[in-house]
Formats: sequence, structure tokens, C-alpha cells
Amino acid sequence: MYDPTDFPLRQDYLNTVTSSCDSICGVSRWFNAIACSASEQQIKHMERFGFVKSIQKMRSTPVSASNEKSIALEEDTLDVHESILYAQTERMQYSLLKEKGYTGKGVRVAIFDAGFPEVNTNDCFSHIMQHKRIVATYDFVRNKENVYRASNHGTHVLSCIAGIKEDVPMGCATDAEFLLARSENAFIEIREEEDNWIESLEWADKMGADIVNSSLGYTVQFYFRDEMNGQVSIISRAANLALSKGILVVNSAGNEGDESWEIIGSPADADSVLTIGGIEPWTGMHTGFSSYGPTSDLRMKPNLSAFSFVVTALGRNTGTSFSSPLVAGFAACIRQMHPEWTAKQLFDELQKSGDLHPYFDYAHGFGVPQASYFLNADDKKTSPAFRMEWDKEKNVVKVLDVKPTTDSTTFKDIHSQWYRNFCYDEPLDYLYWQIVQPDGLIKYYEVVQPGDDVAAVIHNSNCPQCTVRIYYKGKFTEIPWAQLIKQLSIKQPDESNENLEPKN
Repeated sequence: MYDPTDFPLRQDYLNTVTSSCDSICGVSRWFNAIACSASEQQIKHMERFGFVKSIQKMRSTPVSASNEKSIALEEDTLDVHESILYAQTERMQYSLLKEKGYTGKGVRVAIFDAGFPEVNTNDCFSHIMQHKRIVATYDFVRNKENVYRASNHGTHVLSCIAGIKEDVPMGCATDAEFLLARSENAFIEIREEEDNWIESLEWADKMGADIVNSSLGYTVQFYFRDEMNGQVSIISRAANLALSKGILVVNSAGNEGDESWEIIGSPADADSVLTIGGIEPWTGMHTGFSSYGPTSDLRMKPNLSAFSFVVTALGRNTGTSFSSPLVAGFAACIRQMHPEWTAKQLFDELQKSGDLHPYFDYAHGFGVPQASYFLNADDKKTSPAFRMEWDKEKNVVKVLDVKPTTDSTTFKDIHSQWYRNFCYDEPLDYLYWQIVQPDGLIKYYEVVQPGDDVAAVIHNSNCPQCTVRIYYKGKFTEIPWAQLIKQLSIKQPDESNENLEPKN
């Protein structure tokens, strides 16, 4: 079956445009388009060509590329280093995948980044090089095959997909195959990088990629906030097209959560991109710098979360750039497990595997993907008891009597152990709640650590049509605010109200 988006551009059209502009920046067969640098006079001339359907001007403001965020731990010890190294994969229950032999074998992962120095010499990648599992490389910035130069950002990223440090995996897909594309100039942000990104995606498609990891994003340099709707940016449109072609694109949410931009960028705003936010290893909660959802057209983003503080082949590093490859490596293992799934099925099932699902918020998405979801091994889920009480005087609902998993373990004990050792033997003792408008937009959300008495206080949103959602250790309750108040108001103080029509 022929796909017209795979047809190459006509050479005579390309030659005509080339001779009529200053320079060619990129060519896309998917969009049957050419990106070029041209003056106003040249643009007016090209508009008269019979084969030109439209010309779209692209805003560009070159700025120095920003580095990843950096935050310090309270303790800078070897123990902390080793704990993070183990935990960055085990937070997704990697050991369950490895035990069953799912390590990404036979799955082809493309990485778009700013360079991959030392990948061909560092011992952490020797298992990849020895078995010749780097299938192809290309530097779209310099139009050369050698990518083992420039920024080491891509080296960090590959570490989080497939690196092995002293026999400890840094990512889940240690046996995958790789396509390495340098699409980014790390020293300055220019519009041509988006052209490089599209060319990289089309190249990856041609080379048989199953999954793409893109720890890149384009925001204030090229766009306005209201353009982050998955339809304006051409690379977001290309990423949406990729899913229909059988490629899952995994992209970091961005590092602008604590800046004026705040929201996710492009192509993370694309509906068909699996967008990954960042969480802190030492708290398990959203990292402040990780960009927030929703999109400008109010769609849910990010989709999932993973560690934003990691150990790589070159040391420790911080940023949502590393949350994305952790999930991309996980996704490669699930692709190996289910080669019969379409890319859309893989996308949907990965979302469902999030440890908060079906709960969702604009900081954590559906949570961190869990291997147990795919292996029917989720035997740690609990059904904790809690009750709610309507305080009419203060106009709030109180969530009370939240109980730990075992009588002998207190919330304080669990949190302290988890904070010190990144121990996942017990579920985190956070309670998540939110107020959702009738149109599905989350009006307010909060993550709280239950106290000894009141676990959470839910304030009246002055929206009777709104819905209250609460998630705690696998138990999900969803009920309209007006119905909740009505049910709580007619109950006697000693009556249980656990069964407020929750959706589990």
C-alpha cells in the first residue's frame, strides 16, 4: 500500500526553490515541504510558482541554549549515588521485567539529541558497541555520520535507556538497538533545529525505528504560550504523524516549570507524544522545574513521570531530559513483550500502567509506569480505609482516619525510610485530591502527606457541578461535589462513608 507522505520531493521543484532563495535549511517528504532562508522579495517571487501551495513564515529568536537544572541533595555520599542508580529503574519495577527477559531485545530506539561523545569508548556502553547494536548514526547539524562529538547531553540520555555501570543497569532497555541522530546545536537555539528534528524523524522512520526519545523542547525562542496546542509547531504535527506510522515518540515535558513560561513546550504538546514529567528521587513528588500541563488548548499533559535526578555514564545529572529516556527504555521492554500492539496501543497501555491511574494531574500525569501492570504481578495494591466528613461551619470536607498498610508501620516510618533509602517496598503515603470542572479541566489539585488526624482538607470550590477526585494507595474515589455534600450531610457521625460511589 502506497503512502504519499513517503514519496520524495520532486527534484525539479527542489532545484527551482534552491536557486530562488538564500539557502535550504531542510526538506520533508512527510509534509512535501522545503524549509529555506529567504528575503521578502524572494518570498514574493516564490509565491508565484505554480507548485507552491503556501508559504509559512517562521519566527526565530536565537538565544544561548540553556543547561539542565541543578539542585543539591542534603547528603552527597556514595550511598546516595548508588541508591539513585538502583532506584531510577526500580521505581518502574525493572527487576520484574529483567526476570522475565524483557530488556528491549529486537526493539529499535532512535535518540535525537545534541551529541554523543564517549558512547563509542565508555565502558558503560561496551555491551552495545561489542554487539554492534548502534545500527546507524547521523549528524543533521553538520551533515556527517559521526555523532561522537559536540555536547555530551545525548550520552547522558543514552545512559538512561541502556547504560550499564558496574553491572547495574542505568536504563531498562540494555539489549535494544539504536539510531543516534544529532539534531541539536547545544550552543545556540536556531530555527533550523526544528528542521533537523523533522529530518531526524523521517530518517528514523526509514531506518525502522519503533520508539523515538527526544529530550528536546522548543518554547519561548520560537513560540507564544497559546501556540502550545499540538497543531502550530510543525515538529508537533510530525510527531502526531509518527504515531500513525507505527513510531512512539517519547519527549520530556521541559525544564521551565519554575520560570515564566511554566508549561510544556513543543513537541511535548502533541497529542500523540508520550510526554514525561520529572519527580524527585528523595520525595517521589514533582520536581519544581519540571514543566506543567495542561496544553494551551487544555489537554492533559504530561502523560507519565520518572526520575529527573539520575546517575549516568558521566556522573550525576538533573533534568526532565533524563525522565524521558527512562520511560523510553521501559517502553522498549513493553514493545518487546507485545510486538503485536500498534504504537497507539502501546501509548495507551503505558498510560494505564502509571501508578496513579486513573488519577491524573498536571504535574505527575498518571504517575510512574509500573511493570507489574503488564505482568499481572501487582500484588502490592491495598484498599486503605478512610472516611470523609462535612464541616458545615468551615465549608470544607475533611478526609479522616487514613490508615497505613500495617498497624506496626506509621506514616512517619514509611516516609523516613523511603526518603533515606529510596525504598519501594511500601507504597508512598501521599494522598492526592483535586476538583475537576464539568468540562474536565482540573480547577485545583494537591498532594498531601496524611497527618495523625486529618489527612486532607478539601475546600468548597463554589462549583456544585464540579467533581471531587481522591487517590490514595490504589484507591480512587470520584464523586460530584453536590452529591458528596448531600451524602455526608445525611449520615450519622458513627456511620461509615467509605462507599461514596467510588470508581476503583
